[in-house]
Amino acid sequence: MKPCLLCESLIEPFISFGPMPIANGFLTPEQFDSEYFFELQAGFCPKCKMVQLLEQPDREKMFHEEYAFFSSTSKRQIEHFKDFARLVLDKYLKSPDPFVVEIGSNDGIMLQNFAEKEIRHLGVEPSANVAKVALEKGIQTICEFFDEKSAKKIVDKHGQADAILAANVMCHIPYLHSVISGIKILLRPDGVLMYEDPYLGDIIEKTSYDQIYDEHAFYFSVASVSHLFETHDMEVVDIMPQNVHGGSMRYVIAHKGRMPVSSSVTKQQQKELQLGLNLLKTFHRFRKNIEASRDKLIELLENIKKQGKRVVGYAATSKSTTVTNYCGITSRLVEFISDTTPIKQGKYSPRAHIPVKPYEEFCKKYPDYALLFGWNHAEEIMAKEQKFMQSGGKWIVYVPEVKII
Repeated sequence: MKPCLLCESLIEPFISFGPMPIANGFLTPEQFDSEYFFELQAGFCPKCKMVQLLEQPDREKMFHEEYAFFSSTSKRQIEHFKDFARLVLDKYLKSPDPFVVEIGSNDGIMLQNFAEKEIRHLGVEPSANVAKVALEKGIQTICEFFDEKSAKKIVDKHGQADAILAANVMCHIPYLHSVISGIKILLRPDGVLMYEDPYLGDIIEKTSYDQIYDEHAFYFSVASVSHLFETHDMEVVDIMPQNVHGGSMRYVIAHKGRMPVSSSVTKQQQKELQLGLNLLKTFHRFRKNIEASRDKLIELLENIKKQGKRVVGYAATSKSTTVTNYCGITSRLVEFISDTTPIKQGKYSPRAHIPVKPYEEFCKKYPDYALLFGWNHAEEIMAKEQKFMQSGGKWIVYVPEVKII
């Protein structure tokens, strides 16, 4: 048992996925022998109710100049962040010369909406290649990790922020106390922090275990987020469920006592008690559901193989790394993975070493089945792939259940 990253109580482990590589670590054959592994294990803290990884690789192994995720590749994500920015603009930017900071700003998909309106902004992005894309778009960006030290530098140069934003970032950061200390320094007394991440309630209900991988140090609930920020004299004042990334929650956080607390916060906390997100037995049940999902997916793929049918993976996602390695899926069962991201093409999936090929290879000769690793973008993908389905192609999905569509 290990101490909680946040409150230092002992964590109760509830599942191990075994040795796991860097989820976004797509590699060449020359790198196979030097591939890095760690034990992917998740646990629950009975005191602060935070679900977390027991071990996480060093951040430099995950976020670097070859980081292979660009937010702007999804049209749906572009629209989502446009709506997010519009809410911030309409509701929270009240000062004459507002300043917006985004933690983990990626390729500028969110901040471009503020840049277009000539609002002062700054992205803090540790991965050099995606930060470079943002800078080329004219979005003010610094390439570093956000913490207390960087917050002080930003305040000295730009002043305090009216809004601090983050999307699919806070769950990545194991040293959250330093980040929140930085947020307190950077945020104006009447400012807000708004961030969204995959929501623990959705992960449990959908058995979406592929949300568990190296980059995700934490799996947030409203109760655990409230507990965390209260230790820094801040509070959750509003929450907004989102249907992106397989089910996310957006949290609005302010300095304690500066804003009224919405009834949605207490209502969601009550719902979490009904879901049992405060009980260890819920996570043991989750583990059993994960094991059943794994067994059913392997059985399905083996049966398709026996029939002599072709299966190709669709989207070389970080989440696919957990699925392929936990289930033991290799190129014996999945011929290759189709992906539109140039930096991944011509490489192999982490540890399972399934070839990653350009999207054109998928279209050249449609497979009988496509294993949908990008299930959280299913609606967008299936609308795009009408021709594949008209040719008789079928989808294999595994969230919320294993089935053929």
